[in-house]
Amino acid sequence: MSRLSIAAVAGSAVLVAAAVVAASAGFGGTEPDTSSQATDPTPATTPVTRTTLTQTQQVNGTLDYGTAVRVSARGNGTITWLPALGAMVRRGQAMYRIDSRPVSLFYGRRPFYRTLSWGNSGADVKEVEQNLAALGYTGFTVDTNYTAATATAVRKWQKDHSYLQTGVFDPATVVLAPAAVRVASLAVQLGDPAGGQVLSYTGTTRVVRIPLDVALQSLAKKGSAATITLPDGKTVAGTVAKVRTVAVAGRLAEDPATIEVTVSIADQSGLGTLDQAPVAVTLVAASARDVLTVPVAALVALADGGTAVQVATGSTSRYMTVKLGMFANGRVQISGHGIAEGTLVGVPS
Repeated sequence: MSRLSIAAVAGSAVLVAAAVVAASAGFGGTEPDTSSQATDPTPATTPVTRTTLTQTQQVNGTLDYGTAVRVSARGNGTITWLPALGAMVRRGQAMYRIDSRPVSLFYGRRPFYRTLSWGNSGADVKEVEQNLAALGYTGFTVDTNYTAATATAVRKWQKDHSYLQTGVFDPATVVLAPAAVRVASLAVQLGDPAGGQVLSYTGTTRVVRIPLDVALQSLAKKGSAATITLPDGKTVAGTVAKVRTVAVAGRLAEDPATIEVTVSIADQSGLGTLDQAPVAVTLVAASARDVLTVPVAALVALADGGTAVQVATGSTSRYMTVKLGMFANGRVQISGHGIAEGTLVGVPS
């Protein structure tokens, strides 16, 4: 917590201007006592309010479609069709074509590492069957067993895509991704031989990626709220979606190590057409819910080292000792005997 300077309020009590330091933890210790100072004239006042205080930290990030994933073609042939940059590709659609036959997008996370045929079993079998079922092919049970019925469905899929109808699933005929993708870059041209990298893709929704200083990693908690300020000054709400655990060294020796934090954005319409745009992100460092607060200017430093507020009652006022909690946005969390929501406290006029 940074050191905050608190102005002393004039009165009959012996007061000194002091710096009040408060931790962002909860209150502790014994119940504070009410000061026995003499009464003073009523000052300018403001009520004690009950609210949620939130400490924030602003960091820099980049708005884009996330980390690009490379796609390499398996097998031989010639590249005869490529998608447009920025194109969205969904399950069953062609990612590219080799010898005029489509290499289609399947959804999944477990890479296909072998050809599959009748008698095989395993999680990869189930992944093939899940995709075939989602594309409308029927007559088999979605499980981990490659049966004669599975082979029949594969033959139908092969016929629809101009492949030799063997009933044997070839991993080279598909590209696997967790969901729909957006074409980010092309690594080949039409007529190039297949066999190496063809393109790269990203997700279809924009996110903010933050290279967060490892010293600030406690700010990045999955599920916590964030506010993104766009280049035009508009703001959109976000949520910390992913926090990588492996630090990346800075480019220069004096640069800090960082971890990548990804912030998701539910309202994509508020982003316009922005891509690869620098943005500012406000992360929530800590919060105190449903607490009593006053403006920092209402605090009074007592000669004995304590802190008080000047409580106004009718035409008089008195100083009452309080305990401090979180500071945020010009306000401070307080508690003390006789302090309640709506209590009027003095502030500099």
